[in-house]
Amino acid sequence: MTTTCRSETINHRRRHLIGVAAVTLAAFELGAGTQADAASSETAKATPPPKSFGPLRQIDAGQLNVGYAELGPADGAPVVLLHGWPYDIHTYVDVAPLLAAQGHRVIVPYQRGYGTTRFLSDQAQRNGQQSAFAADAIALMDVLKIEGATIGGCDWGARTANIIAALWPSRCRAMVSVSGYLIGNQQLGKLPLPPKAELQWWYQYYFATDRGRAGYEKNRREFARLIWQTASPRWNFDDSTFERSAASFDNPDHVDIVMHNYRWRLGLAGGEPQYDDYERQLAQAPLIDVPTITLEGDANGAPHPEAGAYAKMFWNKYSHRVIEGGIGHNLPQEAPEAFAQAVLDVASG
Repeated sequence: MTTTCRSETINHRRRHLIGVAAVTLAAFELGAGTQADAASSETAKATPPPKSFGPLRQIDAGQLNVGYAELGPADGAPVVLLHGWPYDIHTYVDVAPLLAAQGHRVIVPYQRGYGTTRFLSDQAQRNGQQSAFAADAIALMDVLKIEGATIGGCDWGARTANIIAALWPSRCRAMVSVSGYLIGNQQLGKLPLPPKAELQWWYQYYFATDRGRAGYEKNRREFARLIWQTASPRWNFDDSTFERSAASFDNPDHVDIVMHNYRWRLGLAGGEPQYDDYERQLAQAPLIDVPTITLEGDANGAPHPEAGAYAKMFWNKYSHRVIEGGIGHNLPQEAPEAFAQAVLDVASG
């Protein structure tokens, strides 16, 4: 079931000023949401047997040799779906066929540090800063000759979709973003949050230490399973579903990318000069001027801003939907029909 909130029309400049303030406040209050009781997982439906994308494709794009799934007709309207951490392309294993069946060309790439995606150079920095992921997606679209696409994302993938929409609006025809507006900057990352919010980000500080890096490298599957359980406390996934995605964490660059991502957010690791201009633009909390639907699960146990805090950051056609039924953080995999419908609706609009 979905609940849709109508977007409001507001003066562009006033909307920007109000929106920047609202998102900044939301960044300090990510702990406002409560985590659902894990015992409620008994009420969730059992996950069906895992599906597969079948053989993947590989292509050189930018700094990477990218592994990706492609479904649907080659001349279909493009849709690019971006995953987050600690998940992988199987976030969209049920979404992609639904979109392909409606005539869309669906591209689902492994992000840097996941699955079969590899750096082309051993000397390349294993950089996890936010704009690097967006540049990767643009490079992939370039080599696949995709001028513009509907872009959907969850977790890191939602942030990447936001950045593409903000910095390359001509390449993002429409967007579906789980948990809304997620563009960040290092200055905000250095500011303290209320204690309850800091508790939800415990792993970010764990990763800032040598002990945390060693712990994640040694126990990445156990760590990922814990995040899956706490972020989606009512998602009754089985071992085979988890292991299908966990295999992507065996990528040789995975630990480096994850550590750099979280350390960069806190200002504890530097980025690369070619992304400096992007980050300066993103630090201004740019408005997003493409048709957008934001989604939120009613049982999201991960830190996330309230929808009211970011609605003003979208000043094109916009709506927000709450997906009910014990849906957690990995929304596209937990509620694939609702996510696919949002893509179809925003693309047709």
